[in-house]
Order: sequence, then C-alpha cells, then structure tokens
Amino acid sequence: MLSSVFRWFSGRARSRRLARYAISDTLWSRTRIGLPFLQDWSDADLARLRETATLFIAEKEFTTAHDLPLTDEMVISIAVQASVPILELGMAWYGGWHGVVIYPGEFVIRKEVMDEDGVVHDVREEAAGEAWEHGPVILSWQDIELGSALAEPGAQPYNVVIHEFAHKLDMLNGESDGIPAFSSRLHADIDREQWADDLYAEYDAFAGLCEQIPERRWDTDPILALLDPYGAQHPAEFFAVASEVFFVEPVALLGTLPSLYALLQAFYRQDPARRVLHAEQRQEGFLP
Repeated sequence: MLSSVFRWFSGRARSRRLARYAISDTLWSRTRIGLPFLQDWSDADLARLRETATLFIAEKEFTTAHDLPLTDEMVISIAVQASVPILELGMAWYGGWHGVVIYPGEFVIRKEVMDEDGVVHDVREEAAGEAWEHGPVILSWQDIELGSALAEPGAQPYNVVIHEFAHKLDMLNGESDGIPAFSSRLHADIDREQWADDLYAEYDAFAGLCEQIPERRWDTDPILALLDPYGAQHPAEFFAVASEVFFVEPVALLGTLPSLYALLQAFYRQDPARRVLHAEQRQEGFLP
C-alpha cells in the first residue's frame, strides 16, 4: 500500500516538473537541428530525450561566469546533450549535485601534478570543461558551440558536454578511474571486473599507439583521427573521450574499434550505430 502511494506521489511530482519546465517546440527544434548527431534518432527516442532533458532542467541550477548572459538556448542545449548518456540509465545517475556553471570560453584550473621524482607541482592550465566529484560541472560555451561547428563527416568528434558528464558517471564509484558505476539491475549481464580489465586493455593499446606515432602524424592514423589523443593521459580521460565518439560518431567507432564500442554499449545500454543504420534504412524506404 505504502509503495503504491509513493509511486503515485512520485508520478505526480514528475508530471508537474515536466509541465513546469517544458521545452517549447521552437527551442526543441532549434536545439535538435544544431546537434547533427541527433538527426538519426527515431521520433520515439527523441521524445524520451526531450523528457529527460526537461527533468534535467528541473533538477539542476544553471549559472554563468564573467557576466555571460544565460539564455534558454544555452540551458536547453546543455540539458539535451547531458541527457544523451543517461537516456537508458535514468536521472538518478546524476544525483548528489546540482550546479552547471557556464563560462564564455576556456577557463583556468589549478591542479597538483607529481613528477617522476615524486615532487608535487602546482600547475595552471586552460580547460574547456571540468567535473567535480560532488560539485558542479563547469563548461565553456565557446567550446560547446565549437563542437557543433566541427560536426562534419570525417572530422574528429568533439563534444565537451558528453565528455564532462561521462566523468560524472565515472565518479559515481568514488574515484575518477575510467570505470563507471554499475547497476545490479541494469547491468546484471556484465562481469564488472572483466569489463574493467577490457577497458584498461583498450586504454593501454591506445596510449601505446599515441607513443608510437609522432604527434605531427596523428591525423594519418584512423584510430587517432577518431579518438582525441588527449584520452591517452589517463583511463578516466580515455573513457570520456571514447564516450564522445560513441554518441557522436558511433558507426566510425564500431568499424574502427568494435571491442571498445561493445564495452560502451554494454554500460550505456544504447546502440547508437544501430540508430544510424535504421535511419538510413528509413530514408531508403526499407523501414516505415
């Protein structure tokens, strides 16, 4: 009886949030057109994505820095892209924090780096995004727009929103190590230790490839032309970079690194390459 009452109240609360923070048709259409990787999504998946993005807007607080005006277009664009990785996982995977901070462009972060002699140095570097374990996600609006501008066939995928929110999923298990948390219900078919071993094997191979090929020739290798070599810095960055490609250029990832694609498919419970195939079949008249 109590569980039924709780579900009733939860359903009412969800409906109220969806109504209060509803995305207008105009803004939804404009956002969707501005994100080319969504063009192959079915109407059913797009409807679910729109609903998830609406709940994201209802639950998160958006602020800006350096007097950047906050617009509805910014909020919706970020919410939609952030909702892509959790389409099958659910909003609860973004629980425990509330803030999204938007900078006009890249911003400076400070971090400690230990050298080979064990000496710790304070390093300042420019960043397009940063995710804090129990804090906000910080994003450069210039780089968000750049990701859409660079979304052309053959171009290396770049999506700072998906990248940083992949870090958030990675951090759910307490540390940023490239191994996200798993659900006993959603991921009952996954051997977690084997999944982690396989991902680290993919990372080691990628990092080794980056070392073998001179930086000036990275664009000549099909793997490095697809995955940003920045992912070779650490398994956490590899998971985030691979997640970008998984959602933005899924067919290319499946054809180039099918084992890595399979790992991400198993975690995210999505098959974006299949979406592209179905879209092509619909366009050719093979599917209704």
